[in-house]
Amino acid sequence: MNNVLVIGSGGREHALSWRLKQSPSVAKVFCSPGNGGIAQDVECVALATHDDIVEFCKKENIALVVIGAEQPLVDGLVDKLEAANIPAFGPRANAAKLEGSKGFMKDICKKYNIPTAAYGFFSDAQSAKEFVAGRACPIVIKADGLAAGKGVVIAQDKVEAETAIDEMFSGKIAGGERVVIEEFLEGEEVSFFALTDGTNAIEFGYAQDHKRVGDGDKGPNTGGMGTYAPPPVMTDALRAQTMKEIILPTVAAMAKEGAPFSGVLFAGLMLSKTGPKLLEYNVRFGDPETQSLMMRFDGDLYPVLLACAAGGLDKVNISFRKEAAMCVVMATKGYPGDYAKGSEIRGLEKADALPNVKVFHAGTKREGDKIVAVGGRVLGVTALGETIAEAQKNAYKAVDAIDWPEGFCRRDIGWRAIK
Repeated sequence: MNNVLVIGSGGREHALSWRLKQSPSVAKVFCSPGNGGIAQDVECVALATHDDIVEFCKKENIALVVIGAEQPLVDGLVDKLEAANIPAFGPRANAAKLEGSKGFMKDICKKYNIPTAAYGFFSDAQSAKEFVAGRACPIVIKADGLAAGKGVVIAQDKVEAETAIDEMFSGKIAGGERVVIEEFLEGEEVSFFALTDGTNAIEFGYAQDHKRVGDGDKGPNTGGMGTYAPPPVMTDALRAQTMKEIILPTVAAMAKEGAPFSGVLFAGLMLSKTGPKLLEYNVRFGDPETQSLMMRFDGDLYPVLLACAAGGLDKVNISFRKEAAMCVVMATKGYPGDYAKGSEIRGLEKADALPNVKVFHAGTKREGDKIVAVGGRVLGVTALGETIAEAQKNAYKAVDAIDWPEGFCRRDIGWRAIK
């Protein structure tokens, strides 16, 4: 029996903690820092620094650290843990650059012929604007560095493109010390997940996300307003093609570059007319995709994640339930702009008691016997169903059981599949 520490405070970490707690291989799950909902499922601990995390792992005999978010990976938490002989799920800092720098990722794709959009990579605004001047719109402007899911602008004309470039280089948009500019691709987007130990790679589910804040995919981009899995648009042939042309070449490329990648490769794909193309890599599980994935995962998660850290992923079996899953994100009114904190959320027990439902918490805190909202995206109301339509019905039934006047959600999650 093994103790596990999950690092993070969002819905993704709640889903991972919840699933790991059910593992017959696991004695105890800790989460740092956690949130109001995670604390109802596992023990939350406050660990401020990487050194604090290492000391805690030694004290509590932690057999595996599962790192949820991208920033600690880019900052080298895995390197620190490995130096102390503590197994960690996630890439080292030199491999986490696949998410930490979009330009680095694009250059890897170009060097190893991995299908992606045509692009330019710039470290000054003037050169970026000159590149835009010679190309058709819409065109995509991306901050090179981490931007919490908000560093991408799809510019409809050259004025909008130049404004985005200025905002990135001025620091108004995070992560924009350099920018990637790429052609606009048309098609459906899919989130595709693969696990790797640096040598072997296996598929680990796929989902479709809803980025825009409003129904009908209207309004500004967000960190994600809901997901469903599995999306029917991702056929068996497309899944095989993605592994063969994108995932496996990336794993081989990173090993060749002296930065072997272990953990999860989260490929943001565009299903174009000429096949799947890589929009971007994330080097951790997605949020809110993980909520849908963990509802469908069937089996013991611990040995799967450990095999990524320790090797031997080719000997691991993975299975998912046949049912569909849907996660509907409830956010505080005003998100993704300014929003108030501290509103009370009621009815959570009623929602959680519904069959085939789990409410995952993201931006929540416990104050006495109350759960209050302290973030933008606050809850991931997740449900299973025999079909995507049934999962949608179950998820919104749970949403309607929650009493939170200061919150809102999209009412059309899964519309593509159901249509």
